[in-house]
Amino acid sequence: MSSELLLTEAGAPARPLWLVNEAGLAPWLEQQPAAVVNWVRANNFQAERQRVLVLPGEDGQVGAAVLGLGPLREIDELNLWHAAGLSERLPGEQYRLASVLRPHAATQFALGWLVGSYRITRYRSAGQAPRAALLAPPGADLEYVRAAAEATTLARDLINTPANDLGPGELAQAGFDLAARFGARCRVLSGAELDAQNYPLIRAVGAGSAREPCLVDLRWGQADAPRVTLVGKGVCFDSGGLDLKPGAAMLLMKKDMGGAACALALASLLMKLNAPIQLRVLLPCVENSVDALSYRPGDILRSRKGLTVEIGNTDAEGRLVLADALAEADAESPDLLIDLATLTGAARTALGPELPAAYSPDESLLASARAAGEATCDPLWPMPLWAGYDDEFSSRIADIGNVSAGPFAGSIIAALFLKRFVTTSRAWLHLDLYAWNPKERPGRPVGAEAQCVRALYSLIRHKFG
Repeated sequence: MSSELLLTEAGAPARPLWLVNEAGLAPWLEQQPAAVVNWVRANNFQAERQRVLVLPGEDGQVGAAVLGLGPLREIDELNLWHAAGLSERLPGEQYRLASVLRPHAATQFALGWLVGSYRITRYRSAGQAPRAALLAPPGADLEYVRAAAEATTLARDLINTPANDLGPGELAQAGFDLAARFGARCRVLSGAELDAQNYPLIRAVGAGSAREPCLVDLRWGQADAPRVTLVGKGVCFDSGGLDLKPGAAMLLMKKDMGGAACALALASLLMKLNAPIQLRVLLPCVENSVDALSYRPGDILRSRKGLTVEIGNTDAEGRLVLADALAEADAESPDLLIDLATLTGAARTALGPELPAAYSPDESLLASARAAGEATCDPLWPMPLWAGYDDEFSSRIADIGNVSAGPFAGSIIAALFLKRFVTTSRAWLHLDLYAWNPKERPGRPVGAEAQCVRALYSLIRHKFG
């Protein structure tokens, strides 16, 4: 994340940047000199959303710029995606907003400027062209803007990193690094320690890889504060195990730790802004690979909770590692338990890549989560924990199976499976997300996406202060 692209003081003359919606174009033009009016008309600028027009200065340099907001009724209704990508689409100068925004809109614009400036540069050898910088809009909440942008970058960087550079150990190190930054406690159980501490499902799923599975356990905050626990699926690469995926289905499987990445990003945001909570983060980190030690279809594994699980498919590994972590989290009866996971293709079939599926036995919690998502441009969608499907993962010889016997309602059935391991927590929210942008848009390049981070931060702050 390029914090230097959002300035508190201009280091050079700052060019005006106007924000104009379609209805406001004519009134804005009436206030401009004839040269600007002629230039706008010559370029057929109609204030279309995301269209940028550079206005020349008297010396032939960049004089100003105008951003179209499309059919937006009022410019104060803009959201962060209106500003996304401007740092690359504008010439590499410094800019200041010439349009006056209320504090909320100013915060959204500044956040969009930073979030939309994201690039993954780790694997590029060529230098980068200069980018535009913005003088922070008056009234913007810069503390939140920088913290939220840093959290987004953390998740995106982790998800975008290929599996040869990010295995269970490296993901665990990211948890350690975050803990050290904020004075949190962090321990990691790995390999045989998982057996000794009774995490058999995490151990079994990771047994087929030369890189040992591990469990990250991070704690931060005041002991007498409300307890919020985050669990994130950290499958650093998912081959499918012995039920091997087709090659095409493996292409994005470096992102199967997206839940863990988003959990760390949310933890970063909560700690950076000193949320009044007692935070715990549990990340089961594994690689689902293939060798002689891989767990097999037909195996029966005993979980941390004591329930036995018959393995119907080794490619349904995420729910297994989450089950052990959720059982540990649930044992403390936190005030709010949230798990995040790139869990099922069925959720994407139902809702597409932009809309994570949200599940909870608590309808009011679901409604609050959806409202928080709408308010932060970080959407999610409530789905039913339909009890009628409970028998879909039944087993004749074990307590439960890890997959359904049928092809329907895969995301619901996965959520119902996880629900078996959450029995004492006051409130539980499960998020089945994609953590990836499949198409190119301003500020949202093809690649990793930090989903539900801003929404869940807003939900937690409204719930606990």
